[in-house]
Amino acid sequence: MIFVKRSFLFISVLFLLLALTGCGKGEAIKDASTYTSTIEDIDIPDDVKIIGFGEATHGNVEFQSLKKDLFQALVKNEDVRVFVLEGDFGGAQQINQFILTGAGTAEEAVKALDYGIYKTDQMIEFVQWMHDYNMTADENNKVYFYGNDMQRYDYSKKGLLDYYEIVNSQEAAEYGAQLEDVTNKTMRDLTNSQLKELDENIDAIIKDLQSNKDAYIKESSKEAYLFAAQYAQIMKQRTQLFLNDSDYMNLRDKYLAENLQWIVDFEVAQGHSKVLMSAHNGHIEKTSANAAGYKSMGQYLEEMYQDDYFAIGTDFVKNTFQAQNAGSGERKNYKIEHHNALVDAFSDVQDNIFYVDFEYAKKSNELANILSEAQRMGNIGDDFRPWYKLTQMLYTIKMTPADAYDGIIIVQEATPTKIIE
Repeated sequence: MIFVKRSFLFISVLFLLLALTGCGKGEAIKDASTYTSTIEDIDIPDDVKIIGFGEATHGNVEFQSLKKDLFQALVKNEDVRVFVLEGDFGGAQQINQFILTGAGTAEEAVKALDYGIYKTDQMIEFVQWMHDYNMTADENNKVYFYGNDMQRYDYSKKGLLDYYEIVNSQEAAEYGAQLEDVTNKTMRDLTNSQLKELDENIDAIIKDLQSNKDAYIKESSKEAYLFAAQYAQIMKQRTQLFLNDSDYMNLRDKYLAENLQWIVDFEVAQGHSKVLMSAHNGHIEKTSANAAGYKSMGQYLEEMYQDDYFAIGTDFVKNTFQAQNAGSGERKNYKIEHHNALVDAFSDVQDNIFYVDFEYAKKSNELANILSEAQRMGNIGDDFRPWYKLTQMLYTIKMTPADAYDGIIIVQEATPTKIIE
């Protein structure tokens, strides 16, 4: 009897999931191609300071390659000189040093991020292009690479202690001893009491930096001081995420926005007024539409920058992607087909990858109506299980395109990346 009840429950849940899948195909809009453009021809409003580029899926060649393609177009047409990745702040500075000085290799620089999703040929090619571009660019036109994430310790700790070796060697030794056991490999083994002690130590470092600001700048430079202070903040944020695990996602997006603001302010002082920021769709979009209920980085950015923030989302139709099963740690390829009113409106477009500017698309009454209606849009992170394919609810977010984004890049058919170990 128990077996019968469990079987009935399983079948009921299965039918409910299948009923919620919603894979029906919408209608193509006549002459939809007239409202599209190539990536090379994307036009950004003049007053925009931050261009957000969202990935619907981390594990695709096309979305990874679009980072380079979009940045190249914006360097050429929009005078963008700064690229920011949803990646470790300290690790990203290893990439920045490579593209500016040529120290090491592009692959070594990318691996410094310590993020599996970025260990790809596409990311290495992008970083190598930035290096090659800088080798021939004059000083005013060089490009720069940043990360605005705070989920690692190693390179921020190294940057902080290297700075103290310059301005205060005695404190460098003391702080080095305090932080010795705090590494990427050991950070998840730290006890709550160890995390609280670490948090207090970082507070003391921040206080020391603030108290001795003028003296330290005199021994180094204003720019070096600002980076040291930011390295300390990154370590503080990482520790706070561990200490506030129940609020992890909300805190992380708040920190992502704050760190991006720091980068924008720093680069404006260097004469660079525009930034391209690349992250997952769920971080870029402006409406906090995620099912987990946290406030997205994109919403923070719109509140801070209003019309100066321009969000470009992405979506797909046929998608073979790679992701890891967080339970087993195994990486493999998955395949899904996804439909909503927006992507299906452009199903007659011949190009595999194209851009739709929402302001221009609204000239079509049909497209204006589609852009203003809530629908399920692609949203796949780095964790995926085979049973997620049973319902769109597990690989999409329901959102209103015109509220969430200012434009979208659609990929008709996407292929999987390969992770370089």
